Amino acid sequence: MEFLVGIWEFFVTNILTKPHFLIGLIVFIGYMLLKRPWYESLAGFIKATVGYLILTVGSGGLITNFRPIIVGLRERFQLDAMVIDPYFGQNAIQAAMEKAGKSFGDVMILLLTAYIVNILLVRFSRYTKLRAVFTTGNVQIQQAATAFWLIFFCFPNLGRWEILAVMAVLLGLYWAVGSNLTVDITQELTEGAGFAIAHQQMFGTFFFAKLAEKMRKRDEAKGKKQGRRLEDVELPGWLSIFNENMVATGILMTLFFGAILLVLGKPYLVGAEFMAEKDNFFFYILQTSLYFAVYLAILQLGVRTFVAELTESFQGIATSFLPNSVPGIDVAATFGFGSPNAVTIGFISGAIGQFLAIGILLLFNSPTIVVAGFIPLFFDNAVISVFANNRGGAKYAFIFPFINGLIQVFGSALIATWVGLSGFGGYLGMTDWATVWPMFTVIMKFLGIIGVVVVAIVLIIIPQLQYRANKEGYFLIVKDYEAYAEKFSPSDDIMHAE
Repeated sequence: MEFLVGIWEFFVTNILTKPHFLIGLIVFIGYMLLKRPWYESLAGFIKATVGYLILTVGSGGLITNFRPIIVGLRERFQLDAMVIDPYFGQNAIQAAMEKAGKSFGDVMILLLTAYIVNILLVRFSRYTKLRAVFTTGNVQIQQAATAFWLIFFCFPNLGRWEILAVMAVLLGLYWAVGSNLTVDITQELTEGAGFAIAHQQMFGTFFFAKLAEKMRKRDEAKGKKQGRRLEDVELPGWLSIFNENMVATGILMTLFFGAILLVLGKPYLVGAEFMAEKDNFFFYILQTSLYFAVYLAILQLGVRTFVAELTESFQGIATSFLPNSVPGIDVAATFGFGSPNAVTIGFISGAIGQFLAIGILLLFNSPTIVVAGFIPLFFDNAVISVFANNRGGAKYAFIFPFINGLIQVFGSALIATWVGLSGFGGYLGMTDWATVWPMFTVIMKFLGIIGVVVVAIVLIIIPQLQYRANKEGYFLIVKDYEAYAEKFSPSDDIMHAE
């Protein structure tokens, strides 16, 4: 038993929690199953791993670049607040578990068993109608920790193995069902790139994508002019500079970053060692803002580098072990498709929503004050903007991230206060964990084991309803996207420019 646990810990430490190696391994195995020469399989491994590492450099740079603002807003105004951020959230849960006498090692057991549940649900897709395997390991660690605490909060007196069994089923279902929700909308966005989203906002992304589509159709039914997507808008005159994504990102982020950094002031930034005394404040703001465009470009390069390898190679795994399936990967992979400007607009709109919500909490003397974390601020709202723009048009690329920003703050403040995590300084804070999981927690807390059954049944029913909506195209969209597009013409259902 100890030998098997050791193997699992080695896999978790070196592969599962390092998505670049996991994606590379999937590509290597996929090519070998397709009977490609070993050197082509090795080349695929290297290209996929390097591509994902490039994406990681872009993502990490964005987070680091935004750090002066996140830290500054908290320290400059002396806010004793909870940060909504996956890493702050994980640290808070570790502290809470230690105080409650629980071992974080149980989170690793939960991760293993939930991952097995996810794979089995996809393996038997003929019955479950589930088509996506969650492969974003670093996210799985954060979610396993948060789910552990929420379910433990509901059942503090349940035995160790009983509660782990409950957690594994619910978390495994959430991974499979959530990523499955994004299969169709992602395939249509990427024109058959062959992946789904496996991140922290799967339910939220699906909801806003479908709502944008419904709102667009409602507008059309009323005879209103069809809204155009961001990439279809050609601005006239001097505004035409915004037609170029890199320029638009640089200007918008200079205005956004500049306003906040001016509020923080040079003395604070120098004292906090974010900039040197000799540095010119204007050029510090300009450079910090333009780096946003740099890291976004790096991220998109990483997406282009590894997605093609993953799409082609996964057919070997799908054919041999997991028929009619796709890998669920990091949400940032979608930023290489659709409108590049949607990413920046989603971030800024979501930030305005979050800051407004934080202001409301301060105004009403909320017992829990929230500080925005960059990861929920950027990744949730950017992807919602990308999909809302693709399915509803530019208007919804602005509106829905703003609404989501409000939801992230209010939902996180409510659930973290209730389950006691606000006192430990952090909560995961991303869309699904500020909406879907709080609802699950309420149901289980007040209905007990019956609540567990209710939540499980709801999750099981969701893919069945998706399947009933389009039985003929449901598996075809992952098996042969070109045949699906020819037969069902998804382009007719998704808006186009006039």
